[in-house]
Amino acid sequence: MTTAVAPPIKAKQRPGDRIFSTATVVAGSLILVVLAAVAIFLVAQSLPAFTADESAFKGGITNFWDYVWPLAFGTVWAAALALIMAVPVAIGIALFISHYAPRKLAQSLGYVVDLLAAVPSVVFGLWGITVLAPALQPLYSQLVEWFGWFPLFAGPVSGTGRTILTVAVVLAVMILPIMTALCREVFLQTPRLHEEAALALGATRWEMITMAVLPFGRPGIISAAMLGLGRALGETMAVAMVLSPASVISFALLQSQNPSTIAANIALNFPEAHGVGVNVLIATGLILFLITLAVNMVARFVINRRKAFSGAN
Repeated sequence: MTTAVAPPIKAKQRPGDRIFSTATVVAGSLILVVLAAVAIFLVAQSLPAFTADESAFKGGITNFWDYVWPLAFGTVWAAALALIMAVPVAIGIALFISHYAPRKLAQSLGYVVDLLAAVPSVVFGLWGITVLAPALQPLYSQLVEWFGWFPLFAGPVSGTGRTILTVAVVLAVMILPIMTALCREVFLQTPRLHEEAALALGATRWEMITMAVLPFGRPGIISAAMLGLGRALGETMAVAMVLSPASVISFALLQSQNPSTIAANIALNFPEAHGVGVNVLIATGLILFLITLAVNMVARFVINRRKAFSGAN
């Protein structure tokens, strides 16, 4: 004798739930539509640049790839230098706010960090060109004198201080607040029981941080670093104001001839561009779009792989 199985009872959705569910689906789909529209626009407008003749370029450049390669190199090089400088400082500030500073001081520092994240990039550019570059120029001269045998510090040194290293410092200061804020929030989410268990086993505060806080916050640190890297890759005004650009590929940090970045090159040349020159600049924007997309995909892969590894353990 078989027993009839009652059909499952579907929960009745309220109108507010249906509206909210539909709105979230529409919002999520809109992001994909906008991204696809941007990609289609960049590809369509970039096609003439790939087949442009020599007259569309300046400085003896014969094709688009010779034109964009130094710009792509400068973009990645400046952003990587900024990230190397900013990540350890951001982690240190976030740990101080979340685990070392008294409550009132931590709140004040948190407000300052959030305020710095809202400063416009043009302000950082003015600070870099009027204060930072002249202040660092004597240091650059000493570095060339002491370490000129090393390729990164090879001369001749810039007389104005407007070098790729100055730009990297400015970019590091720009991305520092957002990275610090994200790391701070991640560190504050560390399970309290993990911290107390480490302290109960006799660990010092720093040992507790290395055993409990940093492993828990590693995916958040990677996400913060990639977000900062994305901003550094796309920064325009600060780089255009501080850097003395040239169409070169050089790892030297202190010379006056520095590779420019894609975003700064577009900002400087777009007002005077016409005809195929506009398509060339849009094509460089397509390369920047692909670089940023690749960086985010790699970051997402690393985070998902680490989450899967942690779940398996």
